Amino acid sequence: MSQEECSTKLQLATREKVRKFSYLRGREVQPGEFWDVVVVTAVDESQREAYELQISEKVKRKELPLGVHYKVFSDPPGSKIGNGGSTLYALQQLSDLYGKAVGTLRVILIHAGGWSQRLPSASALGKIFTALPLGDPLYQMLELKLTMYVYFPLHMKPGVLVTCADDIELYSISEDESIRFDQPGFTALAHPSPLSIGTTHGVFVLHSHEKSCKNSEMENVSCRRFLHKPSIQKMRDSGAVCIRQSGCSSLSDTEFVYTDSTYYVDFETAKSLLNLLKELGPLECEIDAYGDFLQALGPKATVDYTNNTANVSKEESSLVEIRQKIFHHLKGTPLNVILLNNSKFYHIGTTSEYLFHLTEDVALKRELGLLTSAFSVHLSENSKGSSGGCVMYSLLDTGCSVGAGSVVEYSRLGAKVSVGKGSIVSSCQVSPGLSVPDGVFMHSLCVNYKNQTRFVTVFFGINDDLKHSVETPAYMEELKLCGFSLMERLSLWGLKNEALRFSGDPSCCSMWNACLFPVCSDQQSSFLMSLEMLQAVLSSSMFTLPTDTRLMSMQESLICKNLQEMLELRKGLYDDITQRKSNN
Repeated sequence: MSQEECSTKLQLATREKVRKFSYLRGREVQPGEFWDVVVVTAVDESQREAYELQISEKVKRKELPLGVHYKVFSDPPGSKIGNGGSTLYALQQLSDLYGKAVGTLRVILIHAGGWSQRLPSASALGKIFTALPLGDPLYQMLELKLTMYVYFPLHMKPGVLVTCADDIELYSISEDESIRFDQPGFTALAHPSPLSIGTTHGVFVLHSHEKSCKNSEMENVSCRRFLHKPSIQKMRDSGAVCIRQSGCSSLSDTEFVYTDSTYYVDFETAKSLLNLLKELGPLECEIDAYGDFLQALGPKATVDYTNNTANVSKEESSLVEIRQKIFHHLKGTPLNVILLNNSKFYHIGTTSEYLFHLTEDVALKRELGLLTSAFSVHLSENSKGSSGGCVMYSLLDTGCSVGAGSVVEYSRLGAKVSVGKGSIVSSCQVSPGLSVPDGVFMHSLCVNYKNQTRFVTVFFGINDDLKHSVETPAYMEELKLCGFSLMERLSLWGLKNEALRFSGDPSCCSMWNACLFPVCSDQQSSFLMSLEMLQAVLSSSMFTLPTDTRLMSMQESLICKNLQEMLELRKGLYDDITQRKSNN
């Protein structure tokens, strides 16, 4: 099968799943026809509230299948526990809610907790609610996840499918095949990937006779062991590298590995994981639902990985001990793998990935049927629209233009507004005639400030690293805003270095918690003032902030966010677009 044929098969298979999900949207589903419970995880109570409000709106507007239990579970307060900890606590909450009946349920568990620092437009309302230029009503990541797995519950014994909110898996299988989750233990989906991709994912080590894939699009195999973010040398030494034979994969590489994405645990294994939580007690470190669970599985698993903390964001003293407990608890549990030989895995977790996949990625556009304009109104025929850009859930007045490689979402653009190339404009109200530069990110948030509703528009360069931190403001020159040293740029706004505040942890100074963004009385003036500050940064010109302007960080804006008002603004935009569309 040629790559062209593989791509066509993916396109047809995806369209069929979209058709099936479209049929289920807004309809009462029959028992066994869909998931019994859809669980979304949240990092804390504030995020849980945001997610619950958005899901209830979706159900009200009939954008999701009805008769399904939609649940949002937040992590307990205190230490970060990672998606592995979230998995264990979610299983506990399911058990508390449903009692013995939990053993009869087909559950999808979507990990959506976290602050999305690499795609800040998703920080306030959640990456599982990231818009996609697809479907009517418009899809968000939640609908897409449910679409891609729409046939799974039909061939699944009671248990839990574990997946993440910021990736897309496309796959095709032949008409006489179905993906079945009916084996004891863990059953993972595997995708053929270049060796370089394997270094940032999980990699399955198969038995030698299963390593050169046949011509079939799907195979069920057992797995010897699982490697987490291994080096290429480690893949070779462990026997994970496979050789491509003609016509079995959408890859062009001769050598490849099978990488992870989503996995299922049967009900008995879920009970075993609950016992593990009891054994571990209150968690005080991050557990990885992939690295820490799957590396314990398979006949060739060894305890060595428990000491490797190279891929850990924050190393806690208890981590190695907890990993060893997990290993001994899960050792011997089967790891079944479903090889999806014609499949693709797309990650949409950063601003650059988001822009690439929504505007430039020809293959994904074709396979998923992505549009350049979705649920939006362009008010004039002569409007240049979006040449190579993407517009979603937005109102564009006459004469607007959106540059190649840019995304505009949840925004109102006044007459003759131009958006440069490779930029993101999210949840903004832009006054007529303004120009947004190339390669920037602008996003407006609604905040509570001194018991009043106010607005903050944050701005960054598309490639700025918001997580990079220094220990004190004295090292501020290391922090970059639009590629320039932050320290150099403060004077352009009439600010002294010592006047810059960092919110939160004083020993962690980053672009995420630098208080740079003015608090304004309305959305329009907020965007304008932030744009003027941004233009000063890019052109090395002066823009003096008005006296007594209160400045907030991205982090602080999220803590103070006015959730109800943000959702009301979206609802107002939804009503305006719907009305304009019905008048056309």
